Amino acid sequence: MDEKNGTGKPTGGTKGAIKLVVLDMAGTTVADGGLVERAFSAAVRRMGAEPESMLGHVRATMGESKISVFRHLFGDEAKAQQANTAFETAYGELVAAGHIAPVAGARDAIEELRADGRTVVLTTGFARVTQDAILDALGWRDLVELTLCPADAGGRGRPYPDMVLAAFLRTGAADGVREMAVAGDTSYDMLSGVRSGARIVAGVLTGAHDRDALEANGATHVLASVAGLPAALAAAEAE
Repeated sequence: MDEKNGTGKPTGGTKGAIKLVVLDMAGTTVADGGLVERAFSAAVRRMGAEPESMLGHVRATMGESKISVFRHLFGDEAKAQQANTAFETAYGELVAAGHIAPVAGARDAIEELRADGRTVVLTTGFARVTQDAILDALGWRDLVELTLCPADAGGRGRPYPDMVLAAFLRTGAADGVREMAVAGDTSYDMLSGVRSGARIVAGVLTGAHDRDALEANGATHVLASVAGLPAALAAAEAE
């Protein structure tokens, strides 16, 4: 018989409990609504270029650190930094104008995960200033134990596992990486989760990439949205 954690729910089957959950923001817990593409287009135009030929790469690399995307597109560090600053400004303006909302059921899911005794960390490929603007706009400053951007993990964003592993090290919530779950909406989220060693790597269909792309990059589960994650983790623990 599974032990209980005080909520009346199982805390672990033969494989043990999931103690740390690392969640992506835009497209996973935050409804992006095309804001990344809008901010990217505005930034590139401010650089005197046309964005149309670049949007394919932007879509393919959703979830990656934005400065890495601009380095690839412009091939020059100074231009990449300039474009990244313009992007963060444009995205911040869209957030400030109210063009952002949580994914339906996301806050409830996060609160349920925490009520189940799990530590939850929110991660993003955006810079800290943009992440903070999103958290403030949603009233999520105190929703989770920790939020991370690439700069908080040495500068490397997805598909590297650095942010997930930084969450593991900084929270001390899990005894090993197999007690972690990662969820996101992009191929890069899946790669980051797989490379971190997380036991559960859940793709969600509310963002950039489809089921085939998520599964091809290592998703152990594909969910309609993050709202289904608490039940998926409970089922995995009961196996």
